[in-house]
Amino acid sequence: MKSGSMWWARAVAGALWVLVLPAWAGAEAELRTMLGQMLLVGFRGTEVTEGSPILRDIQAFHIGGVILFDRDVLSGGGRNILSPAQVHKLTASLQAAASIPLFIGVDQEGGRVRRLREEHGFLALPSAWEMGQGTEAATRRWGERTGAMLADVGINLDFAPVVDVAVDPQSPAIGALGRSFAADPQTVARHALAFAQGLRSQGVLACLKHFPGHGSARTDSHLGITDVTATWSPTELIPYARILSTDAAPCVMTGHLFVRTIDPRAPATLSAPIITGLLRQKLGFDGVVISDDLQMRAITDHFGLEEAAVRAVAAGVDMLLVGNNLQYDPDVVPRVVQALEAAVAAGRLSPQRIAFSWRRIMRLKAELPAGGRGTEPRTRLED
Repeated sequence: MKSGSMWWARAVAGALWVLVLPAWAGAEAELRTMLGQMLLVGFRGTEVTEGSPILRDIQAFHIGGVILFDRDVLSGGGRNILSPAQVHKLTASLQAAASIPLFIGVDQEGGRVRRLREEHGFLALPSAWEMGQGTEAATRRWGERTGAMLADVGINLDFAPVVDVAVDPQSPAIGALGRSFAADPQTVARHALAFAQGLRSQGVLACLKHFPGHGSARTDSHLGITDVTATWSPTELIPYARILSTDAAPCVMTGHLFVRTIDPRAPATLSAPIITGLLRQKLGFDGVVISDDLQMRAITDHFGLEEAAVRAVAAGVDMLLVGNNLQYDPDVVPRVVQALEAAVAAGRLSPQRIAFSWRRIMRLKAELPAGGRGTEPRTRLED
């Protein structure tokens, strides 16, 4: 299809999509509601109480979703996850408070990065590296098992699979932790696709990460600036090109990574040349772009949360992830929403730009089982 025809097709789709969505998705929304839907936030507590800040954030600011953690980084204690029954009750309470269904997300990659752990009664899951040594059929089976487990407790979004290529096996945030499927991009593509398809078969959304590729990084963006200019190559885009040509993964998470040959001034999360130019225009992705945690030091040390939120949206990010765990502020949602409102009022962000993200988010929420609130997997699996 020629580029002009492609843009026309997308324009027609954008005009007609409201006809096939639930009433909450097709309705006109106020600016604050649209901005709230662009936030995915973390919170403290294993249950929802009347005074919980997260309850205010859902009801007054209409946040788009939440992220669950097993451990509270600052206190060293527990955070949101105690047992399957408790998580199911928590997610049901969160959804019941929302006028628009929530994305309820978690990092359940396997291996070192898994928030639902065996000691809390959940399924053990091997690392991506271990899965990459086996067959794609086995990896898909792990994706199915993971998806069924998540769906059973009301989690509908997995920030997985990692599609970073293990260019440097000692990369501190990826290779050294076994988070990559392989050093070969084609192998990464095959196994990540299989895992994502397994998740989707159970009604759980997959989110590829960390665009445009974290596997060659010699530093960890949790701790500061991560510049991969000298080590990154376009071959790290192969898994994205392969998987995004399917419907297996409708979300992509950006990394806080400098690739100065593409954008000399901003990391990927804040970069229009990388998000709008490379991901959307070159790779043709029209799904939901989610930022990595905006409280990581690669962002906070150099840009500040509010300014980073505005720049990320201007660059093309649809949903801003604020884990509220590396730092904790019960009023982080009002802070970010007010910063975005001010940016719209000042002309830094246009209402049309916000509406584009609103439509993508609503379109994706409409794909979830039972309009986003269901907790039953599509296919029951034996252990």
